Amino acid sequence: MTTQRTVLVTGGSRGIGASIAKHFAEQGDRIAVHYSSNGDLAQEVMASLQGSGHMIAQADLRDADAIKVMVDAVAKEFGHIDILINNAGVFFDHPIESSSYEVWQKAWADTLGVNLTGAANVTWCALQHMPRHGDSRIVNVGSRGAFRGEPVSPAYGASKAAIVAFGQSIAKALAPEGIGVTTLAPGFVDTEMAAELLDGPTGDDIRNQSPFGRVAEPDELARAIYFLASKDSLWASGAVLDFNGASYLRM
Repeated sequence: MTTQRTVLVTGGSRGIGASIAKHFAEQGDRIAVHYSSNGDLAQEVMASLQGSGHMIAQADLRDADAIKVMVDAVAKEFGHIDILINNAGVFFDHPIESSSYEVWQKAWADTLGVNLTGAANVTWCALQHMPRHGDSRIVNVGSRGAFRGEPVSPAYGASKAAIVAFGQSIAKALAPEGIGVTTLAPGFVDTEMAAELLDGPTGDDIRNQSPFGRVAEPDELARAIYFLASKDSLWASGAVLDFNGASYLRM
């Protein structure tokens, strides 16, 4: 019999996060669907989940105090947090050669605030409620952009490179506690966030970046993340799994 785990998924109200929440729930886990601003979407995702006892949890990840309140509320409801999926992320166009200084500053502040500092703060708060020497796991959603560069959104590329380093740092720190930490680094995924690009004139070029001639489906990421969060993944701690359909290869 599978033991029910408690799982906090940041950015769980749409796209990849919603698929993660649904896949884990299908395996019998209890899910906290985090959202930033769209409570209605989060409610819809929660209502769609198999099983019972799920919840939604709101916080702007740029707000350290709000994060602590949110995570503590999840832990109070669930009793503890077994799995943290740092999925929430934002992407803003701000090419250095053409952006105003105001646009540049805001893009960096908001991107790092959510993608890096927000994820780090959620992790610290969740760790206070994680069982030690069990099957607790932390999975960060990174990006191939951490390695290939993101010229239109350099803050995004920098935030994802930093989340890789963060994950590897805490993988070393938390190994004595029996907690595994991994990072998934996808390329383009067929979500609402990418729809404008995938449905536009650049769509075919994006799909053809992979020799498979397509982009990933959110469910594919959810299944990979489920493995990285499993009890069998401990020896992968510190690893970064490239998950981009061979669209970007690195040594």
